[in-house]
Amino acid sequence: MATISQREILIRTFKSNQISVVGLFMALAVVIIALISPWMSPYDPIAQDMNVQHAPPSWAHPFGTDSYGRDQLSRVLWGSRVSLVVGILSVLFAMAAGIPLGMIGGFKGGRIDNLVLRFIDIFMSFPIVILGLLVLAVMGPGLMKIVIAIGVALTPRIARLARGSTLSVKGKEYIEAARAVGQNDGRIMFIHVLPNIFGDILVMGTLWVATAIIVEASLSFIGLGVRPPTPSWGAMIRDGLDQLTNAPWLSIFPGLAIFVSVFSFNLIADGLRDISDPKLRG
Repeated sequence: MATISQREILIRTFKSNQISVVGLFMALAVVIIALISPWMSPYDPIAQDMNVQHAPPSWAHPFGTDSYGRDQLSRVLWGSRVSLVVGILSVLFAMAAGIPLGMIGGFKGGRIDNLVLRFIDIFMSFPIVILGLLVLAVMGPGLMKIVIAIGVALTPRIARLARGSTLSVKGKEYIEAARAVGQNDGRIMFIHVLPNIFGDILVMGTLWVATAIIVEASLSFIGLGVRPPTPSWGAMIRDGLDQLTNAPWLSIFPGLAIFVSVFSFNLIADGLRDISDPKLRG
């Protein structure tokens, strides 16, 4: 009887959660749309045509037009690029800063761990949106500045998770064996601790991508997102607020885009949770 590899077991476990597979395809569709939006967009997303202001959805403009006659479909497609760039890069930024910080605190213990805990406690006392606002107030608006702002806000949350996961594995036999053969702390953390805690971090990281998309939309909604006229889903919803009665499509379609993106990453996280939990593996 052929031996089933660990990789095959993980793939089967993920596939067994059909909802997560649907989420994966939804997320892939959003990513592909973001990548090929320059070729998919029927119009220039910033081109204005005052002759078709507030045009309802039609064959010419499937998502209607806004106050400046700009095609909403094109703007929604291009807005996906902003949301995904911010969502993914901000989480990668937070992981790069938070994972080493949490691992060092959890592995070293003592005064170092106390310092890490105080850092986490201070920054965790701020909601993500508020902390992002504070960072943007200092740095100013802009795409990469939003990435940094949200990444800074997520860093203590990832550090807390990395610290807790490190505490749960640092007393394991394989860690003691690595110490016994003379491996230093840095090598032990990188070779033995990180691979065993990364699954939990990846699950939460997927959820935080969804959170980062929401935060970016929130910051854009209040005018601290990318600079106009660059399309952003949050800014598009804000622009449509005054026209909810007469032109509801201005807010409905970017709102649906946010919903689909966030929902898909949440579904993927559910499947990754099944993979990371040995009790749920088939």
